[in-house]
Amino acid sequence: MRKLIVVVVVMAILGGVVYVAAGLGSPPVIQIDSPQKFVGASTPLKLTLTAPGGRLSSLQATFDQGGTVTNLIDQASMPDPDGDTVKFGATINRTAITGLKSGPARITVTASRPGFLGLRQIRSEAVREVQVRLEPPRVAVLSTHHYINVGGAEMIVYRAEPADVASGVRVGDLEYPGFPATGVRAEGVTVGDPALRVAFFALLHDQEPATPMKVFARDEAGNQVQADFERRTFPKPAKASRIELPDTFLDRVVPAILASTQEVSPQGSTLDKFLVINGDLRRKNNEKIASFARETAPEMLWGGVVFHPFTNSAVQSAFADRRTYLYQGREVDHQTHLGFDLASYAGTPVVAANRGKVLFAGMLGIYGNTVILDHGMGVQSLYGHLSSIGVSAGAMVEKSQEIGRSGMTGMAAGDHLHYTMLVSGHMVNPIEWWDTHWIEDRILRKLREAR
Repeated sequence: MRKLIVVVVVMAILGGVVYVAAGLGSPPVIQIDSPQKFVGASTPLKLTLTAPGGRLSSLQATFDQGGTVTNLIDQASMPDPDGDTVKFGATINRTAITGLKSGPARITVTASRPGFLGLRQIRSEAVREVQVRLEPPRVAVLSTHHYINVGGAEMIVYRAEPADVASGVRVGDLEYPGFPATGVRAEGVTVGDPALRVAFFALLHDQEPATPMKVFARDEAGNQVQADFERRTFPKPAKASRIELPDTFLDRVVPAILASTQEVSPQGSTLDKFLVINGDLRRKNNEKIASFARETAPEMLWGGVVFHPFTNSAVQSAFADRRTYLYQGREVDHQTHLGFDLASYAGTPVVAANRGKVLFAGMLGIYGNTVILDHGMGVQSLYGHLSSIGVSAGAMVEKSQEIGRSGMTGMAAGDHLHYTMLVSGHMVNPIEWWDTHWIEDRILRKLREAR
């Protein structure tokens, strides 16, 4: 009898140990990928669950608003895992949730997986507080008379509400962000309305005059509204030039550029290497230049005064010049030159076209020694092929302050300054920014009228 009691006790202890062990182990890891903060009229619920071998036994996701709880996902059968991961999705909208309304809500996700021998379920829970927004943003255009040339820039003033919406101008499939008009720093112009926005935008050299343009406002819940605006667009005839590539030029620029970059490693002849530099490296350099748009200041740094026109220089090449490159009489490449080449005499002092912050000062592939200035609200300027640089990244410079000396670094056939303007990272024709009347009519007039 005593042996039987001992056996029973031992079995009970072992059973208890097994039962406890079955509840040990890591619970499923629940990641709510979407939504993050806001729910709109139709918002995807995206979940990623992780468990050993992807073995899950149940999943439930609920949406609680004002005490009304709705099941979004409730299932015991699981899809095939991808390793240890299983993904789930649903949609939060008025079809899935009766009575969905603007205001706070809570998403709760619970999941379980089998423990040791399947004797117990190991459970975990994740909760996310969200805000439901069903009303679309509001946007209204205030400025008038928008005239834009192919390859050129424009500015628009509009009102966007509520205050936290992302807004701007969409040209084709490109978006140009708007900035609070309270950040305008121009003589005789003060804007106090926090709902007013300013957006500089462009019609690029390779876009059609009929390219669609809309002002948009979009909140974090995915609600979006857009508005048309009065405008006129003007085509610009493309310039074209043919450039012969002598061996003396190739032998000078190709090794020098490759020695200053690790972004390309071309093989073959000097001409083969040049074609990679002129194509692949040019594209990579332009991508890097465009990336500086993310660092623009939200306020106008340049005070609304005309940009320095470099009138003491001769124009060697203008904006959007369609270049055909020839080697020993045959065509070998085609590229578009997106800037002005300005030359006077070797080592000419190069000055800042307007007040701004130095974002980049260094070697930049085909552009050689380069300085990029930010003038705020997405407007920037670039100075390339410099022989020397006299400023450092992070410094503030004033209009007409010397920032370097002209040269022939990078892909330059002779001593000159390569100069261009950028709007949200896109290169535009600088000639407009040198025109006092253009600055007054396209920018300052609109700000005064909107104020």
